Amino acid sequence: MNITDILALYDEQERKNGQHPSYRHEVTPRVVRHVSIDPSRGSFIIYSDLTAANANRVIQEQIKWYAEEVNGSALEWKTFDHDNPPDLKQRLLDHGFEADEVEALLVLDLEECPEVYLQPVTADVRRITDTALVGQVTAVQSKVYAEDFTWLEKELRSHLTNEPDFWSIYVAYMDDIPACAAWISFPAGSQFAGLWGGATLPEYRKLGLYTAVVAARAQEAIKRGYRFLTVDASDMSSPILQKHGFQLLTYTTPFTYNHKKE
Repeated sequence: MNITDILALYDEQERKNGQHPSYRHEVTPRVVRHVSIDPSRGSFIIYSDLTAANANRVIQEQIKWYAEEVNGSALEWKTFDHDNPPDLKQRLLDHGFEADEVEALLVLDLEECPEVYLQPVTADVRRITDTALVGQVTAVQSKVYAEDFTWLEKELRSHLTNEPDFWSIYVAYMDDIPACAAWISFPAGSQFAGLWGGATLPEYRKLGLYTAVVAARAQEAIKRGYRFLTVDASDMSSPILQKHGFQLLTYTTPFTYNHKKE
């Protein structure tokens, strides 16, 4: 299957019809929305079908809808480089959205999975099922990114408690010290399993831990019958993943609107 076909399948299964247990899936004539069940968390628009003639009107409608009906923390509009109209990003900026960092959406066809991900994982990689250990995951994230990930710890605890079949969380250890952490999502009705997290403490990099954690998740995805792995890759992880068989599907840019600033 070529990249164009995979991208079309991704649009259909993940963007138009994707389901997430923490969000309400809403389909409108022009956009598909995931509305957070938790009002303290933001909601997002994952797909849009716009033209130059209607884009400004639809963008303004979504801002109005979110402010009046949802009133959550923020609204994210995730754009993909093949979205129409071609100037969608500029239009979002003109309407008060703020652009986040561009990320590379990478894909791996598990039917062509490289051997590095199929070999037995010899590193000390453990699947976390005890909510008491979730703090180890966010501790790694906090040290790597120098940010407060209290919200993530709450979210991952909820995932393990309420959505154990949708998420799997992994930690790689060095001498029992949490050194690399990541998780994977398994959406129903989709062939795409999603890789998330993937942070490694600086002192433990270049030891194969990141690749080992990818391998553990890839092997679980294969056992569960998924065809593809996808990941929104940072500049740090993208070269590692592409070295081992991941291909560039497209680029994505999240745009965030916080109506409470007004």
